[in-house]
Amino acid sequence: MSFNRRAVLALAASSVLAISAQAQDWKAKYPELVFATIPAENAAQVTERFKDFGAYLAKEIGIPVRLRVVGDYAAVIEGQRAEQIHIAYYGPASYARARMIGVKTTPFVIEVAKGGVKGYHAVFYVKANSPYKTIADLKGKNLGLVDPNSTSGNNVPRFAMHGMKINPEEHFSKVVYTGSHVNAVMALNQGTVDVAANWWNNENDSELVRMSDKGMVKKEDFRIIFKSDQIVNSPVAYLDGLPAELKKRIEQAFLNAHLKDKAAFEKLSDGKAEPFQTVTHEAYLPVIELNKFVDSLRKR
Repeated sequence: MSFNRRAVLALAASSVLAISAQAQDWKAKYPELVFATIPAENAAQVTERFKDFGAYLAKEIGIPVRLRVVGDYAAVIEGQRAEQIHIAYYGPASYARARMIGVKTTPFVIEVAKGGVKGYHAVFYVKANSPYKTIADLKGKNLGLVDPNSTSGNNVPRFAMHGMKINPEEHFSKVVYTGSHVNAVMALNQGTVDVAANWWNNENDSELVRMSDKGMVKKEDFRIIFKSDQIVNSPVAYLDGLPAELKKRIEQAFLNAHLKDKAAFEKLSDGKAEPFQTVTHEAYLPVIELNKFVDSLRKR
């Protein structure tokens, strides 16, 4: 009995040492994690919104986390393909694009809007004092889109216009990619474009509302002339090749953020989001089909 107890204790001790060694192994291989997000806003705004959350992640995961501010949506996709971005805050279409080109990445949490809503909408804005009521009314005018890999800023708008039997490159005088949702609103505000695509959760949460809250524009200066069906919300994805223990730490950090660092979590959405929830790749299969459809439009 004494021998058996000693054997059990020795086995338990060796297991603890093995687990500890495995932890040290992945920390040696990953002395730092790179966390990047699509540029929904301008670089300075992205940095301000995410820097505290990056510090929180580093504390929870146990290794430094560096925020990488990228210039466009494709940079996040390519950064993960090159395995230089370990955690990516995607839009639905950019995540779908990453998987379509073979990037080995998997979503683990999804954004959730107030009321537990896991979806959002694409909208077309015009200036409130303009005469335009429909997209058809804007023939010969300038259209502002966001980025070729933006869901609400390109793919859903193009899908919607196809349903209206409108070819943007023929219908509009100019189609402008502004680079971010903020830039799209600003282009419309400044008169560079006459209509702009953007994302919209509800009357109290949209890029326009967040900009208005910061005094960048006045929301009453704009109105919506089109709102899409609901789109599945944005995912956060990590590289498939990360160690299981590291993935678990990353997941738990995101899922517990609203409890462990409420201020950093709320800064991500100006306090307009509910806690992250788990998600799987299957939620984005319809977005992959949307991407394929938009790709087919470009080939016509």
